[in-house]
Amino acid sequence: MSTGNELESIFKRFNAEGNYLAGYSFGTGHIHDTYKIETIPGYRDYLLQKLNNDIFRDIPGLQNNILRVTAHIREKLLKEGEKDIDRKCLTVIKTKEGKTWFQDDSSDYWRMFLFIPGHRTYDVVQNTAQAYEGGKAIGCFQSLLADLPGPRLNETIPFFHDIEKRLETFHRALKEDPVSRVEGVKNEISFVLARQEEMKTILKLGRQGKIPLRITHNDTKFNNVLLDKNDKALCLIDLDTVMSGYVHYDFGDSIRTVANTAAEDEEDLSRLSMNIEMYESFTKGYLKQVKNVLNKTEIEYLVYAPSLMTFIMGLRFLTDYISGDIYYKIHKSNHNILRARAQFRLVECFESKLDVMRSLISRYY
Repeated sequence: MSTGNELESIFKRFNAEGNYLAGYSFGTGHIHDTYKIETIPGYRDYLLQKLNNDIFRDIPGLQNNILRVTAHIREKLLKEGEKDIDRKCLTVIKTKEGKTWFQDDSSDYWRMFLFIPGHRTYDVVQNTAQAYEGGKAIGCFQSLLADLPGPRLNETIPFFHDIEKRLETFHRALKEDPVSRVEGVKNEISFVLARQEEMKTILKLGRQGKIPLRITHNDTKFNNVLLDKNDKALCLIDLDTVMSGYVHYDFGDSIRTVANTAAEDEEDLSRLSMNIEMYESFTKGYLKQVKNVLNKTEIEYLVYAPSLMTFIMGLRFLTDYISGDIYYKIHKSNHNILRARAQFRLVECFESKLDVMRSLISRYY
């Protein structure tokens, strides 16, 4: 972690107001090193981040995405009469040279945002009102960016939600079986093989031109939604994976976390189920924002999105387990297979609720 002197030195490279007072580690993110920078009384605070360029190889491209997206959202909200704009949209602070990032002598990349005061985040949704606000925030984000002009955004993590690429990696791991684990996970492998073609449906619809690529967040876990003190939606954060995708990715990944009744690595699978009230509230908030933006095929296939995104996560955990736990951090030797089993059980829960989910989408569309 960086020292106060280093933080102050980096802070001074950005075009911020006020003098540096203090800097300290902030938040629970696992990718970047994030610091809150406090300035002297009378000035606003900032969020300073040292970026992980092992995961994100094209920092200038990533930052260009964020600048384009936030500028477009800001412009549209201002036209709509938004008065609290600096809390409803991230504000990128440029360096004194006019760049959106600074590279230090160690070749580390840094960026800075205006700190949004009076916000709350939750790792776990606590009630249906919060679920509704989460759906509203994600739907609003997609709606505001539906008409972003210019070229396609940079692909910050190639093939991030591409189920075909994930399956290719999975089958390669099966064939190689580097740590001799395949024999012990036959049931999980059978689960994947039984569903692998069905899970390609969204990609096939896109190729057929029935659903368009849109701008999606691609990491819509609930703690990326900022809420105010009254638990009303402010904005989405962690825009590193904002790029072209299908709206089903954001909707599905949200439901995977919002409507799950247990932890991602729950060992007791009987505790896993789908909270249909949370699903309904999120869906109501989401559709209120996007129902005039999405086409009928996109709406029709939203019901399959939670199963797809949960399947992808389970597949990634299973692949990593078979490969020898080389990607995800684990806290015990069987952690990844426990995660995979929990995700696959949740897929079954979603599959059993398809008719209910479909009827709720019809109600609010």
